[in-house]
Amino acid sequence: MKVAILAGGFGTRLAEETEIKPKPMVEIGGHPMLWHIMKHYAHFGFDEFVIALGYKGEHIKRWMKDYSMLNADMTVDTRTGDIRVHEQEKVGWVVDLVDTGLKTLTGGRIKRLRPWLGESTFMLTWGDGVSDVDLDALLDFHRRHGKLATLTAVRPPARYGHLGFEGEKVTAFTEKPQTAEGWINGAFFVLEPGVFDYIEGDETMFEHDPLTNLARDGQLYAYKHSSFWQCMDTLREKHILQTLWDTGTPPWKLWS
Repeated sequence: MKVAILAGGFGTRLAEETEIKPKPMVEIGGHPMLWHIMKHYAHFGFDEFVIALGYKGEHIKRWMKDYSMLNADMTVDTRTGDIRVHEQEKVGWVVDLVDTGLKTLTGGRIKRLRPWLGESTFMLTWGDGVSDVDLDALLDFHRRHGKLATLTAVRPPARYGHLGFEGEKVTAFTEKPQTAEGWINGAFFVLEPGVFDYIEGDETMFEHDPLTNLARDGQLYAYKHSSFWQCMDTLREKHILQTLWDTGTPPWKLWS
């Protein structure tokens, strides 16, 4: 089963980083966000990827092309230009890198990937969020309901600390807990090819008409994930992820 990753947006809310690289190439713990996402999928055995490129897509192409060599010991003979690669990380991924246009919106990018995804069930996520979602359980849930689309619903971390009161006395303070109410779209989709029929073209935002109409037609189900999820829309959120990585046990790192 192939995994589509949208990696072509401008990332304007993270402009401090994205002036020189696409958002999925912003590093956490010395690795691009894209690497973290791909490692998560590969942990569950999903190692065929189709990446939708756009803004500064050449950075992702270059990183993917050089990945094996950059993670290997090597000997370079400067007299001849010969390079001998020794021990290297063997990840076993097969990756299609597809230019889906500079200004194409999310739905348009997905539709442009159709020739690469074929007519089978596929997974989809954004290139800027990590989670510890159990992908096997997600896929099983999707197959059991038998409809066109499953999204992973999450409760996002609160932006500020939570206060509990008795009158005016504070009885509890929790620093930035996960919100207790309200579910949002956390991506990590499982989709059937019929979803392409809900996308008109390049100017379609997947989160608008396609998902609205899938829900209207009873074709959209939500897999409720109450554990860890975090996006990286802002510099503050990048710092949150980096701090978690620095603990040595970041909650999304399920691989060894």
